[in-house]
Amino acid sequence: MTVASSERRFLSIESSTDVMSVALGSGVPGERVWVYRGPGAAQSSLHLLPQVRALLAESGWALSSLDAVVYGRGPGSFTGLRTACAVAQGLALGAGLPVIGVDTLMTLAQQAAVASSQAGQVAPSRVTAVLDARMNEVYVAQYARPSGEALWQTVSPPQLCAPRALAAHVAAITGDETHAGLRWLVGNARKAYPDALDAVEGQWLDTVPDAEAMLSLAPSLLAAGLAEAAEQAQPVYVRDKVAQTTAEREAQRAKAEQA
Repeated sequence: MTVASSERRFLSIESSTDVMSVALGSGVPGERVWVYRGPGAAQSSLHLLPQVRALLAESGWALSSLDAVVYGRGPGSFTGLRTACAVAQGLALGAGLPVIGVDTLMTLAQQAAVASSQAGQVAPSRVTAVLDARMNEVYVAQYARPSGEALWQTVSPPQLCAPRALAAHVAAITGDETHAGLRWLVGNARKAYPDALDAVEGQWLDTVPDAEAMLSLAPSLLAAGLAEAAEQAQPVYVRDKVAQTTAEREAQRAKAEQA
């Protein structure tokens, strides 16, 4: 028997930045959502499991009654990503559930769509998501969702970019096409690099990936067959190192001063 989407149950976990969030619900607009937001990144491991248990207790749902555990797979904070992935995998294995990994930047695109709807605006057809990657870089990706479609399509996958190169990077992705959605840039990068990004044209939504927005993607992702066995859960880092040597930092500082 096919279960109506409003009868689905998901747990979503997002800890890719300094803000951790957990959401529990069906993912259907207008239905009850239980949410927690608090310190993330390195502190995620302290609060994540207790808050999952608290939300389940508040909802009255058993973990085994869920359809999937959804987690932000990255890019983002290495510690936060590992924590979200490990907890999602452990919970899913224990309850016999599948997992759904979601790009943190796709979650940002969904937040732009939600924000435009709440503001009474036409939903963007294309969104550029830009997240602070530290080390004078940003993570950037672009997503498109034609009117009436449920899923975001990846136009350009998450990759690293220098803040001052963002405008040229977006132009290269887009080519000669014009899209109303290109006015939307979403993420926390502009706060981190205001001198470089304030000049980038577009309607900025300053925010970080959030579990409640990720939850709203879950029904469509599950219906599209994107759930996988818990054993397959893994983070997506994009960057393969988290620290620079002294020589690398000095070279980057000199380059920035010359720019």
